[in-house]
Amino acid sequence: MNHRVVFTGGPGAGKTSVIEYLNNLGYPSAHEVGRKVIQAQMQSQGSALPWLDKVAFRDQMVAEEIKNYDDFGHAVTTFYDRSIIDCYGYSKLENLPISTLLSTKCCELRYERKVFIFPPWESIYKNDRERKQDFKEAVATYREMVSAYTQFGYDLLEVPMVSVRERAEFILNNLR
Repeated sequence: MNHRVVFTGGPGAGKTSVIEYLNNLGYPSAHEVGRKVIQAQMQSQGSALPWLDKVAFRDQMVAEEIKNYDDFGHAVTTFYDRSIIDCYGYSKLENLPISTLLSTKCCELRYERKVFIFPPWESIYKNDRERKQDFKEAVATYREMVSAYTQFGYDLLEVPMVSVRERAEFILNNLR
């Protein structure tokens, strides 16, 4: 088994809550890079933001995903809140050109074949300072992630819409 386990889906579907729960159980994780990039850009008054410069934002995410891959998941099971494949899906969603670096890294950086996808869940969806998409965009993002991960040969397993604890148990049981 590849020890790099990815969570994907649209925004606001509960991925980060499950990652935090698994962290509390002692599992290491690589946190979502999109939010990290947005926070850093807002703090520095930069323009690599999804509402200002989508290509620069995507390129920053690609660099951070490569760093996450290099920094985590060498010997123990590590949960990734998205991966380089999400950058590809985002590019397709926003009709951005796919760089050679992105295409190459999507093929080179391999994760556990079984990817856990979190479906859109309107009753838990919330906007905040960094998440400005509406629920319709969240659904479109989910669909694009299904397409991107399938294109790169991953098997998607949909995480049920249950409590955080039950979602974590579902994931752990499906890794055994």
